[in-house]
Amino acid sequence: MTRITTVFDKLRKQNRKALIPFITAGDPDPALMIPLMHELVKAGADVIELGVPFSDPMADGPTIQRSSERALKYGVGLKDVLTMVEEFRKDDIATPVVLMGYANPIEAMGYEAFTARARACGVDGVLTVDYPPEESAEWVAYLNRQQIDAIFLLSPTTPLARIEQVAKMAQGYIYYVSLKGVTGASNLDLREVAGRLAQLRSCISIPIGVGFGIRDSMTAKAVAGLADAVVIGSRIIEEIENSTRENLLSNVYRLVKSLRSAIDEAQPETLVSHH
Repeated sequence: MTRITTVFDKLRKQNRKALIPFITAGDPDPALMIPLMHELVKAGADVIELGVPFSDPMADGPTIQRSSERALKYGVGLKDVLTMVEEFRKDDIATPVVLMGYANPIEAMGYEAFTARARACGVDGVLTVDYPPEESAEWVAYLNRQQIDAIFLLSPTTPLARIEQVAKMAQGYIYYVSLKGVTGASNLDLREVAGRLAQLRSCISIPIGVGFGIRDSMTAKAVAGLADAVVIGSRIIEEIENSTRENLLSNVYRLVKSLRSAIDEAQPETLVSHH
């Protein structure tokens, strides 16, 4: 059983939802990365999504693009990100780490070399934004061999045939992008999300996390009433952007802790009022 499955099983028994923060590896500076990851866990993160900096992040909104640019100034690449996970693992062998990024750096390294190294460093899942499931069979087979979960994105516009394909291949959890458009946009329609999740659950048995557009405790709580996990990226990266080196860790801790508390207050019926 992978670390991701273990975490979700434990949460289910406690009747709690997962909090999955996203940060870009190397932002704002590689030296702060490991302390920042540990801080996220202390504040209540269940899984950490670590973005692999990329020069052309087409699916990301301006906030995450800027974080990628900051990391790239330090020359942070895929190999550095793997080393960061390895470093993090010295003090934390329980918290799942999912790498999120684009196919290009992985292909440059080669499937075999990448998956073997990712396994050795303690990576639990990989989400490749630009791999459509129709073309992912070989890639997923390499991940499976190393017992790394293949995480997939679904969105409001994903056709049913593709959802069924993802249902067959995906492991760990599904990341449901609750908005049309790029990351960090706002205006979340909870009723629409509720309807879509019901539809997805009819063919997907693994947990479903919802992300994009979750900017505050109230929304996080409402989404936790619907989904198995709440994914928050742009809002945390804004906090990093607006912090000084001295107060960065405490600011991020405070934000994530407040989101954790809100998620823990969520009841499945939180949403009744929205119908």
